Amino acid sequence: MSDGIGNVLLKAARQHAGFGSQQALADALTRAAPQLGLGHVEISVRQVRRWESATPPWPRSDYQRLLTHVLNLPIEQLGFTAPWDTMPGTPSRPESPQKRESTRRSPRPTAPAGAQPVTIAADVTAIMAAYRRMYPTVAPGHLLAVLVEHNHMVAGLVEEATGTIRERLALSLAESLLLAGRIEFFSLQRPADADATYINALQMAAVADDSLLGSAILAHTAFIPGWVQDTDLTADRIRAARVYARRAPASVEHLAWLDAVEAECATIAGNYDQALKLIHHAEDLMAEPNEHQPPDWFTWFSPMRLAAFKGNTELKAGRIVQARATLQWAMDSATTGDEKQSPVILGDLAAVEAAAGNPEAACDYAEQALDSLAVNWYATGMERIMTVRKALDAHADLDCVRRLDDRLYGWHNTLSALRH
Repeated sequence: MSDGIGNVLLKAARQHAGFGSQQALADALTRAAPQLGLGHVEISVRQVRRWESATPPWPRSDYQRLLTHVLNLPIEQLGFTAPWDTMPGTPSRPESPQKRESTRRSPRPTAPAGAQPVTIAADVTAIMAAYRRMYPTVAPGHLLAVLVEHNHMVAGLVEEATGTIRERLALSLAESLLLAGRIEFFSLQRPADADATYINALQMAAVADDSLLGSAILAHTAFIPGWVQDTDLTADRIRAARVYARRAPASVEHLAWLDAVEAECATIAGNYDQALKLIHHAEDLMAEPNEHQPPDWFTWFSPMRLAAFKGNTELKAGRIVQARATLQWAMDSATTGDEKQSPVILGDLAAVEAAAGNPEAACDYAEQALDSLAVNWYATGMERIMTVRKALDAHADLDCVRRLDDRLYGWHNTLSALRH
């Protein structure tokens, strides 16, 4: 609530958060916009001054998201009054009879139900950021088990919460469900489980009204029919992902990744020319200036990942020389966070050498991939190695192939393959 000397609640929240001036808060809000998928949103000191005035205007929805994100308080506790609460004789909001009855039975809470602190959304977001960092190196089965319990907890918090806190919790839950689906599909090869998880993730993205995350989830769902060559369903899901991306300020990385997803599905279906055309378009996009920075949760794509997509397509298209150069560049460009991608690239390099008639080199790359999988299991990587081993059947009597077989069917890899 504001008074004659200004919006003291917002001013106090600003100062408590460490922003000593209105300009400092304006700068922090501007910096936070890309992190929330809002693109470039310029918050002026004049806007902050209006919010801290005696009659602060009701912030529009994207400004509400920024304020609650940066100050870790719900909009109702920052001194703003919604327009529907200041218009006598008009209904406040459309409500169901059940909700109206519930309101009459108990006072309106000032924090999420269940006596949660107002920082609950920020706390859950911080936990999710930690899980995101764990994904490349923590055993997928272990991380998935933790995520399942985490998701149950956050789903309950979403049901208890209201307003912007509910939206922020739903956004975090949508990301967590997306991560769980990625583990189920790529790490554990459980596509039916992943599909169901992605649906739940999309529902939470709808609650949060985050079109960009919705686009990412829909593109992930396209892999499932894509890998079994259901081209109609694949095309429908990719089309939906592109529509959702148009509703949000999408970065060039996001748009290029959508091309790469469609290209991988086209590659699996044997449409190599179409796939390479999409990849070249993605490369052109990545070379453009980026008006919008990708959000924090967009961690699975980079120029190296695009090169890995391209090298696999060139390999399957029979362009062995190009595939070798592309995949070697991708391998040389791998950094921290690419631990799961490394055995996939090494597996494709092994396939390149097998196709080129170099079984010794193929086995060497395959063993390097197994070394990587011994540290970070990834079912997609093991699938690549098994494909290479099948291609080496004609050389089964060579010492290098026998050595590879001993590695492939050792106790550790055999149990890992069966377990996962």
